[in-house]
Amino acid sequence: MKSRQEMLFQRFEEKGLAHYSYLIGCEEKGQVAVIDPRRDVEIYLEYAEKNRLVISHVFETHIHADYASGARELAKRARATLCLSGYDKGEVYEVSFTHRECFEGDVFRLGSIELKVMHTPGHTPEHISLLLYDLKKSSTVPTAIFSGDFLLLGTVGRLDLLGKDAAVMLAKKLYHTIQEKLKGLPDELDIFPSHGSGSFCGFGISDRPFSKLGFEKLSNPFLNPGLSEKGFVYQLLQRELPTPPYYARMKAYNSCSDRQEVPLPTALDLTGFKKQVDAGAIVIDLRGQTAFGEGHIPHSICIGAGVKVGFWASWCVPYNHPLVLVTDDPTHLQETVYSLSRVGLDRVQGFLKGGFATWKAAGLPISYVSQIPPEEIISALQADPEIAIIDVRTDPEWNMGHISGARHISCFELPEKMEEMPPKKLVFVCAGGYRSTWAASLAKRAGHTLVGHLPGGMHAWHGAGLSTITS
Repeated sequence: MKSRQEMLFQRFEEKGLAHYSYLIGCEEKGQVAVIDPRRDVEIYLEYAEKNRLVISHVFETHIHADYASGARELAKRARATLCLSGYDKGEVYEVSFTHRECFEGDVFRLGSIELKVMHTPGHTPEHISLLLYDLKKSSTVPTAIFSGDFLLLGTVGRLDLLGKDAAVMLAKKLYHTIQEKLKGLPDELDIFPSHGSGSFCGFGISDRPFSKLGFEKLSNPFLNPGLSEKGFVYQLLQRELPTPPYYARMKAYNSCSDRQEVPLPTALDLTGFKKQVDAGAIVIDLRGQTAFGEGHIPHSICIGAGVKVGFWASWCVPYNHPLVLVTDDPTHLQETVYSLSRVGLDRVQGFLKGGFATWKAAGLPISYVSQIPPEEIISALQADPEIAIIDVRTDPEWNMGHISGARHISCFELPEKMEEMPPKKLVFVCAGGYRSTWAASLAKRAGHTLVGHLPGGMHAWHGAGLSTITS
């Protein structure tokens, strides 16, 4: 447990969604609050129990779009007060369950610290931030701000999640929030946002976990005191980010839906697993690109195990659809279930006991993805004009260099553009093979039969000494 000047302070990072949540409180009293908790709340409950702390308050800075909130469940299980913005009335998304409403100037005391509410609209209309006061130092000068997505490091939160028409209005609100609410706050103020680098909640977020207000005034272009409202709005709306399709659903989920505890993964024998598959359950294969390519259950989606399982599933897995898992390493199954639950995919029915080997040994149908090394791609392109190279990397990656003749469809556009795929043999390419395997599995699921990918991706291409173009 970290101590910050006799305060209790702990930051929890969820790397898959670049999400930060915080535990803050009074060491002497053993009373703490949790701010912007993630879906799997056991991490906070276990931390509090281990350190003999009482979670008395649970705060949310706004109705989140990128992850399933754990605030309601955590407050219930900890018997804490659930504190949410009171500025959601009449907005597109309005919280429908019981909570304590927070308004500008409200103060919550936890022993020797205070949390003071600021209404900071912009990223969302109801957004609040929390100023932290260490009463042993000063009751008038705050030491930190938990800024949610209002103020991110090096940038500010995106404004287009309620639609482009609302974005201009929100941009103007954000401009005045910055001009009015940050005025008079000390340069030494620590800034603790809800997201870091890699999140789609803001463009160009710094990879630093926290910052100082004084540093942000010098480095964050949107804190430039000479920037007019018109210039601020123009600059901010020029920046476009991919919008995962689940974002709108997640805001509704976080404002209305009930929560169930995240289930433990259940082992299914072959009969039970096949029954789920035959009934329409989606198979998520957690193995790596080589193992998947050499054989997998037909119509499986390959999302290699790791911190990004939920992120990639959110782009292609229908909400409220039953899921079953395939893996050769059950040790990461619990984290996989948590990762899926963080984006609202809660219906994991279980995993195949014994993994893919069980399916294969039973003589059941198997599909394959061709793994085509760099040199074979060159010769195949020369010999067969019916081959289409599909590069699924991001725009910046593509612009740095790509295979001559390749077609660019970003992985974030691919699920919606799958019907546009040419009726040719498709060979998918990314940086290292993870995304291209995911893309190839989506193509197979969509009905394409001749599908391959470049194992090792562009790293393997460059390693073979092959050239790229940038036009």
